Parts: sequence; structure tokens; C-alpha cells
Amino acid sequence: QVQLVESGGGLVQPGGSLRLSCRASGIIFGIYHMGWFRQAPGKQRELVAGITNGRNTNYVDSVKGRFTISRDNAKNTVYLQMNSLKPEDTAVYYCNAVNSNQIATAKPVFGSWGQGTQVTVSS
Repeated sequence: QVQLVESGGGLVQPGGSLRLSCRASGIIFGIYHMGWFRQAPGKQRELVAGITNGRNTNYVDSVKGRFTISRDNAKNTVYLQMNSLKPEDTAVYYCNAVNSNQIATAKPVFGSWGQGTQVTVSS
């Protein structure tokens, strides 16, 4: 059974940085494309960054140039480095495997989600 555990969120001022981590267990991590999603209050969950099993990356326009997704297959972990954070980045962030690296159309693979990690950008 897959387990996804996100961590690294917190309260940060605009312009600040955070590094999120998501450790997966119960799967052969290295074969999956992985993605970071976020859900702001009152909004649908959206995919913001993806990384293929070959380490190709893709981002939604609103985070390009500010966020970097990476993975460590030896640690079954995917990361999201977030720089130049803005108040509109405030959300709960989740990871999941995704079925493609096309940000606009990729879907989560697993129906089971982790608890997420809260990111709040505020002065």
C-alpha cells in the first residue's frame, strides 16, 4: 500500500524560501513520474510541478523560475524547492505519482493522498 508523507511547510514572509519533501513507501519509486500539487482554500487541487522517471521537469506558468522539483530515488523522496514565495503560493502542498509530465493534463496515479504540508506566505 502506497504511503506519501509530505513535510517542510511553514510560515514564511513574501520573498522567502522553503524546501518541501515527500517520502514515498510501498511502491517502486524510481519507475514513477512524480508531481507536486497544491490546494488553496476554496480552490481545486492543481498540479504545479512534475518530474519524470528520467528527471525531465515541467512547471505551471505561475511557478516557473521560482520552484524547482527534484528527486532522490535512493531515498524514495521528491523535493520542491520554492524561492521568491508570494502570498498566492499559500496552500496545502501534496505529492503524488502522475501519469505524464504534461502539467495541463497529468492526473494523479494514486487515490490515496498524504496529509499534505501547509505553506503560508504572509508578512
